Amino acid sequence: MREQKAMLKMVSVLTSVCLPSPSKCQRLAVLGGLLATLSLASCASNESKYEQLLGGEFALGDFQPLFDGESLSGWWGCATEDPRGIAALSAEDRAERRLQSLDDIEAHWRVENSILINDGEGLFLTTEREYRDFELLLEFKTVAGADSGVYLRGIPQVQIWDTTEAGGKWHIGAKLGSGGLWNNSPSTPGKNPLVHADKPFGEWNRLRIVLVGERVSVWLNDKLTVDHARLENYFDRSSPIPRAGPIQLQTHGGEISWRNLFIREIGAAEANQTLSAHSGEGFGPIFDGETFDGWLGPIEGYEIADGALVCRKDFGGTIFNEQVFTDFEVKFEVLLPPAGNNGLAIRYPGSGDTAYVGMCELQILENTAEQWADLDPRQYHGSAYGMAPAHRGYLRSPGTWNFQRVRVVGPTIEVELNGTRILSADLSRLTDAMYPLDRFAGRMRTSGHFGFAGHTDPVAFRHIEARSLAVEASRLPSPTSSRGDLR
Repeated sequence: MREQKAMLKMVSVLTSVCLPSPSKCQRLAVLGGLLATLSLASCASNESKYEQLLGGEFALGDFQPLFDGESLSGWWGCATEDPRGIAALSAEDRAERRLQSLDDIEAHWRVENSILINDGEGLFLTTEREYRDFELLLEFKTVAGADSGVYLRGIPQVQIWDTTEAGGKWHIGAKLGSGGLWNNSPSTPGKNPLVHADKPFGEWNRLRIVLVGERVSVWLNDKLTVDHARLENYFDRSSPIPRAGPIQLQTHGGEISWRNLFIREIGAAEANQTLSAHSGEGFGPIFDGETFDGWLGPIEGYEIADGALVCRKDFGGTIFNEQVFTDFEVKFEVLLPPAGNNGLAIRYPGSGDTAYVGMCELQILENTAEQWADLDPRQYHGSAYGMAPAHRGYLRSPGTWNFQRVRVVGPTIEVELNGTRILSADLSRLTDAMYPLDRFAGRMRTSGHFGFAGHTDPVAFRHIEARSLAVEASRLPSPTSSRGDLR
């Protein structure tokens, strides 16, 4: 902390020498560079110490230290606060808030023998960096009466607390142990830990957290306490958690100590594998990666490349699998080129424009393209076209494979993209749409095919699997499909 404050004092001197009449932005830019240099130097000088702290049980590998064992470099102070408010600040105002928090952090946090210690009061230690998908390792030690937790992307929390009856919180779940997603809604998966795994006061507990999308798995002292559960957005339960955000160490009610904090960022390929592996049983491939066997419609508008089904540029149309589903779930990976546009045919009857004659067309769209900037919210990726808008901001960059699941039960449809639920809609409850509801005549269909509604762009799909929640024995007629409108 002293080093950070010293850096702040140096900024005005350095900028006055290097820049005539430096602006606030210029001073902050110089500060950022100096702090980054300090952090890198500290990490490099302590690499052997990190290897020793891991003790050989974990290889250092891609894990990076969040705490250098000596200072609070790379951290600032923040309380329980909606990340949207912080994100709305200008870069200058965010930097100013961080600087103003350091006095509080210095008053309540200290470093002793490579251990972070908080006195049970003050702001929560918050990483300057923001993270997307990651694996986090840390150890903590509490005292009687302590109540703490780990915020993920600024969202509370993986719970840590006094789990004894004397701690006074048995009636709200403390008797079940630490390691659960305590701020989730009652009776939802993950809220209560699967096992009680806390060690007695005075002993170190090991916490491992894996976050992919909004899906959280937690191990406390090597015991699974949360199994791939959704972390609800405490600040707005109707919205998913942010795509990126900081790690926060929450503390109140008693002293808590932390050590051996390491993080490993998870890439798209690993994330997709993790999400697919946790999809549940009963899925089977409906595309073999080599042929169009089992597919109907204008297949001449598509090609197969490297195991993926690809809409041919300037071609398209709605192709569909021969199986007829009532309630079902499908999972796949999708790769979008810049401005790429396609769609999912849901309960498609086999002819006509799936957006209107099927239950719906689920949008497949590269949202960030300038040409799509002024669309209706019900036209972006994951939306039930024209009827129900999906949350945006969860697609990966063009050219990167995304993992998507779609679940259809009765009139309801749910879309999970890269581990985050972006749509949950009941089409029977719609009161308005882009067009008169009568135009969406098929929205109450109870059965049909699953397919892809190509719109001339080379969007690619692979690892396409489905499972029936109820399968009709009969098969609907399968005439050729129309291409439909460009969406």
